Amino acid sequence: MHRVFENFVEQLSASVDAADLCEAMASAAAGFDFPLFAYFTYPSASGDAPQLISNYPSSWTSRYLQQRYHSLDPVILRGLQGWDTFDWGVDRARHCLPNSQQQILESAAEFGICGGLTMSMHDHLGRFAALTFASDESRPLLLRSLARYEKALQLVAINFHIHVRRRLADDRVVDGVTLTPREFECLKWAARGKSAWDISQLLGVSKRTVTFHLENAKAKFGVRTINQAVARMAASGQTRS
Repeated sequence: MHRVFENFVEQLSASVDAADLCEAMASAAAGFDFPLFAYFTYPSASGDAPQLISNYPSSWTSRYLQQRYHSLDPVILRGLQGWDTFDWGVDRARHCLPNSQQQILESAAEFGICGGLTMSMHDHLGRFAALTFASDESRPLLLRSLARYEKALQLVAINFHIHVRRRLADDRVVDGVTLTPREFECLKWAARGKSAWDISQLLGVSKRTVTFHLENAKAKFGVRTINQAVARMAASGQTRS
């Protein structure tokens, strides 16, 4: 476990954007025997888009953001109540949740997100974030010995939260949607007619990283295709910035 945390801190220190942060957190989650993770920050103002860094299936995260499921997600709603560390599972809440909230858990389960552990955080400015480690099991193995690892997991969550705030502090707003610097940069070049490969060469990153940022931007705009997200960028008049 010490080696997992040490590697995590080293990766965080070298991270420069959301793709790097995602890779660091995915490695740490795997070290704790969780194949999936999601870091969610709630909008700071009404109408703002939530920020999500995760390795959940993109088809689920796009749907989650487009439908604004966070307003009904029982995991997020519990986290909003204060600092907390809690486990959850699709089968365990069936009799105590409203149908609308249970349906979100069941929809997530269709994508292999059946249960997990969530740590909610609230900073001195009132900003909220939640880090979830998830599994395709309703009660993952690690949760059976949670007391042993709880403090280590909380330390991972707090470190990740701090690094996300620092790395993504220079977000840009396009047509009312908040984009990270990398999402903005990739969309800007795409709006100028550049392919994902072209953009990767311009920014010195992999084509996979460019696609990751474009997919995130697409989800935030709530559109079906990257071309539609590019059109929103072009219409904003910010492609020359």
